[in-house]
Amino acid sequence: MPTDLLSSPWALVIMSALVLGDAFIVVIPGEIAVTALGALASTTGAPALWAVIVCAAAAAAAGDTACYLIGRAVGTDRWRWMRARRVRHALEWARRRLDAGTATVLFTARFVPFARLAINLVAGASRIHAGRYLLLVSVAALGWAAYQASVGALVAALVPGGPLVAVPVSVAVAVGLGAVVDLVSRRARR
Repeated sequence: MPTDLLSSPWALVIMSALVLGDAFIVVIPGEIAVTALGALASTTGAPALWAVIVCAAAAAAAGDTACYLIGRAVGTDRWRWMRARRVRHALEWARRRLDAGTATVLFTARFVPFARLAINLVAGASRIHAGRYLLLVSVAALGWAAYQASVGALVAALVPGGPLVAVPVSVAVAVGLGAVVDLVSRRARR
C-alpha cells in the first residue's frame, strides 16, 4: 500500500533527498514532498510532523549551504551557462538584493526557487561571512519547512477523507499558494 511506504522512515529519507536536490534543480518537487508528508502526518500520525519539519529544514539548509559553497569556490562566471544574459541578469539581481539586506533576502529567497539558487550562489561568491550565512539560512530553512509541512497538516485537518484525499488537496493548496506568491512578487518587482 502506498501509505505504508509514506509512513515509514524511508519517506523522510526520500523527502530529504528531494528537498536537497531541489536546491540545485528547481523542478524537483521538494516543496510538494514536505507538504504531502505534512498532510500524512496529520491524518495518520506517521511520520511525526516534527520529524517532517526537522528533516526538511536540515535538507533545505544543507542544499542552500552547498550552493553557497559552490558559489564561494567557483564564483558566478566560470561556466558558459553562467555567462548567459538571463543568468547574468538573475545573478546581478541577487547581488543587489544581498547588498540591500542579507537576512531579508535569504528568508524571502527560501520561498522562491530560482531566486534561492541565484541568491545562494551569489552569497558564496560575495564571500558573505560563513557563520552568519549558516545561521540565517538555517533559520530560514526551519521557517520554510514549518510552513510547508503546516500547510499540508492544516489542509488534512480540515478536509475529510483520510490521506488519499488530504495529500493531493494539500499539494494543490500549496501549489496554489506558491503561484499567488510568485504573482505578487512579480508585480512587486515591476
